[in-house]
Amino acid sequence: MTKVSPSILSADFSRLGDEIRRLESSGADWTHVDVMDGMFVPNITIGPSVIKAVRGCTDLPFDVHLMIQRPERYVDDFINAGADYLTVHPEAEGNVEETLKKITDGGARPGMSVNPETDVHVLDKFLDKLDLVLIMTVHPGFGGQKFIPSGLDKIKYVREWADAHNPKLEISVDGGINRDTGKKCVDAGAGVLAAGSALFSLDDMASEIKLWQGFGPDP
Repeated sequence: MTKVSPSILSADFSRLGDEIRRLESSGADWTHVDVMDGMFVPNITIGPSVIKAVRGCTDLPFDVHLMIQRPERYVDDFINAGADYLTVHPEAEGNVEETLKKITDGGARPGMSVNPETDVHVLDKFLDKLDLVLIMTVHPGFGGQKFIPSGLDKIKYVREWADAHNPKLEISVDGGINRDTGKKCVDAGAGVLAAGSALFSLDDMASEIKLWQGFGPDP
């Protein structure tokens, strides 16, 4: 079954706790949390204190995507706040090896994400250290962007590696995901769909989540 991880970037922040309870009651598998520092990407969102404040609103795993420079400085803070997965970028400033080790040593699951313009092979020397790969199919920083199809080849590449070396590796995709692009991503090998506006804009999020969970690769 495909996992669905609604991105709270598109939630109503004036009632964030209720929005998180809504996605859990709608059958979501994870909660996707976009953290932006205004430096790695041209937007600022939330930090560990907000994650800690809403951690008690759900038992779902918190899939925290760190779009920040030098993420190793904040790994402990995010883990202590309740992050289950921590995903970092090779394009960001900082020591990737050190950051992944801090995540693992802290008891969270390490992930790595690549931007649309980044060669997927940058992941090669890290794949055996990861529990999650997140393929960005938009330029990170803002929600509501159009899906970039070149991400499908990156998903296929990581899927082939995972099938050969680590079938349990989670392959997630984020950016312009809806029922059409989501199905294409699952067909390419993704197992987790992160989406914001396509889900939070719906009155009936549950039906859409159930539809996406039923996606499977074409024979």
